[in-house]
Amino acid sequence: MNAAIQTNIARLQIMKAKVLAALRKGENYELKTELNSEYKERRKEAVRRVIANMTVGKDVSGLFTDVLKNMHTDDLEIKKLIYLYLINYAKTQPDLVILAINTFVKDAEDTNPLIRALAIRTMGCLHVQEVLDYLCDPLRKCLKDPSPYVRKTAVMCVAKVFDLNASIAEENGFVEGVRDALSDSNSMVVSNAVSALVEMNDMAPGNNVWSLDPSLVGKLLTAINECVEWGQIAILETLVEYTPRDEKEAENICERVLPRLQHANGSVVLTTVRLLLRYEQFVRRADLLTQFSKKMVPPLITLLSSEPEIQYVALRNINIILQRHPKLLSKEIRVFFCRYNDPIYVKYEKLDVLVRICSERNTEPLLNELKEYAKEVDVDFVSRAVQAISRLAIRYDSAAEKAIQVLLELLQTKVNHIVQSSMVAVQQIVRRYPRRFDSVIEGLCEYIDDVHEPDARAALIWILGEYSESIANISNILTSCLESFLEEEDEGVQLALVCAAVKFFLKSPQQGQTLVLKALQTATEKCSNPDVRDRAYIYWRLLSADPNAARSVVLTEKPPVELDNADLSPQLLEELLAELGCVSSVLQKPAKLFVYRLAEKAGVPRGSDMVGMGLEDADNALASGTAGSSSAGGGVIDTTNEGEPELLISF
Repeated sequence: MNAAIQTNIARLQIMKAKVLAALRKGENYELKTELNSEYKERRKEAVRRVIANMTVGKDVSGLFTDVLKNMHTDDLEIKKLIYLYLINYAKTQPDLVILAINTFVKDAEDTNPLIRALAIRTMGCLHVQEVLDYLCDPLRKCLKDPSPYVRKTAVMCVAKVFDLNASIAEENGFVEGVRDALSDSNSMVVSNAVSALVEMNDMAPGNNVWSLDPSLVGKLLTAINECVEWGQIAILETLVEYTPRDEKEAENICERVLPRLQHANGSVVLTTVRLLLRYEQFVRRADLLTQFSKKMVPPLITLLSSEPEIQYVALRNINIILQRHPKLLSKEIRVFFCRYNDPIYVKYEKLDVLVRICSERNTEPLLNELKEYAKEVDVDFVSRAVQAISRLAIRYDSAAEKAIQVLLELLQTKVNHIVQSSMVAVQQIVRRYPRRFDSVIEGLCEYIDDVHEPDARAALIWILGEYSESIANISNILTSCLESFLEEEDEGVQLALVCAAVKFFLKSPQQGQTLVLKALQTATEKCSNPDVRDRAYIYWRLLSADPNAARSVVLTEKPPVELDNADLSPQLLEELLAELGCVSSVLQKPAKLFVYRLAEKAGVPRGSDMVGMGLEDADNALASGTAGSSSAGGGVIDTTNEGEPELLISF
């Protein structure tokens, strides 16, 4: 019976495979028939279906010759689709592409500039060596074409030819033609020429394809006013790399690019800011530098009125800029207050910026604002808001009183996640300002049953031990905590309890003798954690040998709590300022750690563990020669795959 069922299942599977194969074969056969139809509309619809199938990943390479037959058409839409098909399959069938050369050459001389540009663009995008010989004459003509649209397409095509064969591009004068295009009357052609030359320089850094000089800089500054946004970005990025001859030229360039700060495109604004920051080293007049700084503020603030994604990018870049100019946005603190409908990733960045730009005179309104954030429902956001309160108190002495008041109000809410975060913040402030807030210590004892998270519980127990002389019923509280000593899973809490018991004994020997004995016996005899046991043994032997020595060790003055250094290293900061407005500034990693071309130039192998490193770690790895190991489970990335992505990371 089972054998018969299995036989029938096998037959059904074979039939299913045959049906699917017939359907697939039938679809291509149907498309083949339609592509050869005598009716224009049917051929047009067939081409659309072929491109649709190609777009979703179906193999339609078998229709190559049939698609080629439809190239001879005046319909611009069909021509674009067929050219797209050719670009996709040119590398797999380079011999068949030669059949389309005559059509390309003919289209390159068409009366319609759109068709001429389409033909020259497609021939460049084919990236096939066999096409190169046929491309030279049309490309030479298109570089001198009367239509600026064709000329701007031609200069980009030169970069593709240069990538395929640099010697042919130079011997035929194409590179020189692109240099001449920098003097073109049309700004669109100029910006494309700049992009093409920069790209060729990157392809062959030793050839020195071109370099900026003062006369070219003047032409680019004239063209930038009429360029579209992408052209403006290309010119601005080129000017960023330019080194002015003297201070006067640097001032002139800065003043002429200042209007770009008013552009609606955020990338143009950030690239302009990058240029101004770069040229600060060449401008020595303090009044001009102050003027440039003031001009940067409004456009950066305007970016925060955009979509959340652009806000996030702007905030990440602002965070970097503020590390160079900490007081740049200090008067605009209210702009960075979180709105109720901000996405959480925007709120996180705003919190970091708020703490960074806050000055001593506006700590009070910011603390009131942070208090409201700490009452939100998002646990992580609440935790960050409370941390921001403690950071302000640690940074500014005058804000400590207000911060403690805010944190006590938050503790009174008895909301679990608020209480946990607030207790840790209170401990940090109390450590930063010892003996300054003795009056609030005893009131913290009422939260001993509300604090459950290890960090918060360890923080409260540390406060109890440090200020045991200020608490009336400290013995009962610590005894109650010791009863659940073995139930504590976190070693930090257990260590805090042992330390608190020893401190209480050293400050009040008569009252604390029984308690410390119980704590040390429990820790040494019943605790399974070796770190806790060793600490307890050290305390026990120290107390037995010399109580005065124990007092000098345990009750010694603690170093004040300092802010965690959230600033980037100077080297990394300079790298990121040079790449402001790029992916690097968002990831806060230099491009050489995740862009293949730049990584190889910097000596970072593909597939290297250095991709996830910081800049200093990566440089150390390069110096020690340990950069060649492949990432865990990832293996070495195939460097022969021409269609690979440009980034070593994924989003």
